[in-house]
Amino acid sequence: MGTRFAQVLYEFLAEPGNNELSVREGEIITIINQNVGGGWIEAENSAGVVGLVPEDYVEVTSSMQFNCQAFLLPFNIYNFILNKWCSAVSSIDDLSDWILLAYVDDDEWDDDSDDGRPTVGYSASQTEEGTVPQRGAIHHPSMKISLNKFPFSKTPNPELYLLGKFSKGKDRLPIYVGEVGPVWLYPQKPLECVVADPKKGSKMYGLKSYIEYQVTPNNTNRPVNHRYKHFDWLYERLLEKFGSAVPIPCLPDKQITGRFDDDFIKMRMERLQGWMNRMCRHPVICDSEVFQLFLTYRDEKEWKIGKRKAEKDETTGVIIFSTVDPEAADLDPSEVEQKCELFSRFTKSMDDGVRELLAVGHLHWKRCTGQGIHKDREGFSEPVFTKSNVNTGESTLTEALTATGKTYEEIAEIVAGQPKQDLHFLMETNHEYKGLLGCFPDTIGVHKTAIEKVKEADRLVAMNKITHQDKQVMSKRLSTMSYALQAEMNHFHSNRIYDYNRIMQFYLEQQIKFYETVSRLNMCLSKFHNSLCVNFTEDFFFHQIAERLRQALSQYTNL
Repeated sequence: MGTRFAQVLYEFLAEPGNNELSVREGEIITIINQNVGGGWIEAENSAGVVGLVPEDYVEVTSSMQFNCQAFLLPFNIYNFILNKWCSAVSSIDDLSDWILLAYVDDDEWDDDSDDGRPTVGYSASQTEEGTVPQRGAIHHPSMKISLNKFPFSKTPNPELYLLGKFSKGKDRLPIYVGEVGPVWLYPQKPLECVVADPKKGSKMYGLKSYIEYQVTPNNTNRPVNHRYKHFDWLYERLLEKFGSAVPIPCLPDKQITGRFDDDFIKMRMERLQGWMNRMCRHPVICDSEVFQLFLTYRDEKEWKIGKRKAEKDETTGVIIFSTVDPEAADLDPSEVEQKCELFSRFTKSMDDGVRELLAVGHLHWKRCTGQGIHKDREGFSEPVFTKSNVNTGESTLTEALTATGKTYEEIAEIVAGQPKQDLHFLMETNHEYKGLLGCFPDTIGVHKTAIEKVKEADRLVAMNKITHQDKQVMSKRLSTMSYALQAEMNHFHSNRIYDYNRIMQFYLEQQIKFYETVSRLNMCLSKFHNSLCVNFTEDFFFHQIAERLRQALSQYTNL
């Protein structure tokens, strides 16, 4: 058997200490051992470095097959263009579309891999406070159609939906007009799940280790096990399928070092729980086939079959709007544009507010855990003057000063630990919303592009590129997209009210307990002799703060 090679389909970054090999998309590597097992192969790159590469990241073939494919590719493109040329090339944009489609492999979806497509890391690490990691762009199905109506673009093209031909399938996304406007159809019983019981596992005879989490949904009460890469796979599928209509927030950051530290595992599990909660509460996501597969698969075979099916789903990108069924009259394009601009301004304004809250929260946390309050207590460590046996009140004063020092030490510890009791949860909620709001520009951008396409309709009719009927179809479908955006914004608003009402109640309750605890200064002050004429202003101040916080707490309504 001759030397076997493989073409890298997806970029893979090796983790230090795991005998892995980093490879780039399109790179040709030499197969050293294809029978390593566990979904891995041993390969060598052009620099002579040997290591493990995920089997599903590469396409294994022989050198002769590579040569044949390279030889035939120009002729495939030539024949494709020649056959299409008879249909009349109206512009250079048509030719661009056709050349692009000539590169699409007819067997693109015939991959028999068990793990499906790989996960993709962040394109930029979160190196500064306030930055949002950006994930891969919204994908579209490789539909072999050429509309050739608008300039060629690599970004999400709404014309695939505006002028495409679709048959109604069984999967529909109904929208109803309620008291607040258009809303998605919500399930009768809310879906919930619990992410818990992280366990360390290994494979390949201990060469590779990982953390596996137990996910238990309330619709089956049967736990399923998932690794982080499975969550990442789910995120990619949801982004690909629903990202044009529904903002899909990023997962918690990936981490190379310290992945098995208890604190990191606890933090990641907490954030995965928050991400799953948000997905479970979305009526479109929670009822989707791919999300239900993630929560309810019964065995490895069902999981792998479901993964292949999800990866072959062609109702992705802007095509998802073809499944939306609004039960309302069509909107005028001018009204659609007004609503889109309104939502864009609102999300930008809230994003700025959330970032400001995070900045203030970081500063407050730093102050609480800093050295300022620790210095305050140092002045009470020693008596003001040495014992002289002259003043009878000296002993009482010394005891009072000692008690004051101890009290300040206790308060310093309480202040330093308080952010973990209340501010932490407020900050986590703000982090979630920062990530969610960071998705809206892309989602709203799809709608803005569609609006511009519809505005071009009259010119295209005059140029005989589309018919009057096409123009009417475009306006109707733009209205459908607008109803989807309105339903999504109403869902966002209802969640925003619930989340911040809940977290602010919790935060204020914890703050009230904090100030009541700090008011223990009263006990310290009581140790001073009455003749010292010490009042209890500081104690009254803390009680007053607690009372004002109770008043603020009463403004929130239990939902």
